[in-house]
Amino acid sequence: MTTSFTSPLPATIDQLWERRAELTPDDTEARDAIVGAVDELDAGKARVAFVDPATDEVVVDERAKRSILLSFKVLGMEESKVGDFYHHDRIPLKTRFDGVRVVPGAIARWGAYLAPGVVLMPSFTNFGAYVGSGTMVDTWATVGSCAQVGENVHLSGGVGIGGVLEPPQAAPVIVEDDAFLGSRSMVVEGARVRRGAKLGAGTLLTSSTRVFDAQTGEELKRGEAPAWSVCVTANRVKSFPGGDFGMPCLLVLKRLEEGQEHDKLALNELLREHGVNA
Repeated sequence: MTTSFTSPLPATIDQLWERRAELTPDDTEARDAIVGAVDELDAGKARVAFVDPATDEVVVDERAKRSILLSFKVLGMEESKVGDFYHHDRIPLKTRFDGVRVVPGAIARWGAYLAPGVVLMPSFTNFGAYVGSGTMVDTWATVGSCAQVGENVHLSGGVGIGGVLEPPQAAPVIVEDDAFLGSRSMVVEGARVRRGAKLGAGTLLTSSTRVFDAQTGEELKRGEAPAWSVCVTANRVKSFPGGDFGMPCLLVLKRLEEGQEHDKLALNELLREHGVNA
């Protein structure tokens, strides 16, 4: 964890956090400070987490997460309407979509940042998430609270990116630039999909998922899809007192050349060789 990081959000958020139990929607001064902080997240001027290029470690801005959690204390329930649809919530829908394509049926909450060039098919992007330029959030995909998705990523139909709010210091899911997540894949619990990784359909990755190289049998770092690799969910036999059972793991089928662009047809062919679709 980088020690030199300083949050761009005001220290007032930390002070309010210490007395969070007494905050209510009637505290207008606190509400203004918290709304201002979340507006910074909404505009992309602050973010919950990022990868430090110097250390390759995930840095979490606890102040950003605290501002999100505090907003639930100072915002009252309000009714809103979009067409014939009514909503009743503390957190309003996002209204800043500069350069973003939003297809009818897509939902993004205030406090999520969507960079210019993002495409939202009918999908859901939650509070505090960050989605980089050129990324496609495909139909029925979900980007969970505080999840960090890089540039030129494809989240295929039904992909689930897990969220995290508490504890404040917990790392969210990180999907780095140029990644591809096949249909119905699930990445949760602060797992990390490194740059250029391709996940076959139905891949499951959690922070504790064991990862193996199919060519060497080597066990790699848990909870991470390696950079520039093609990965699928597999099973590894583990013995228990009640018998032997197949436990899910992540299998690295192939290593790609660094910077190799995503060729959907070639990826489909590779995955089908192993009985998996993209």
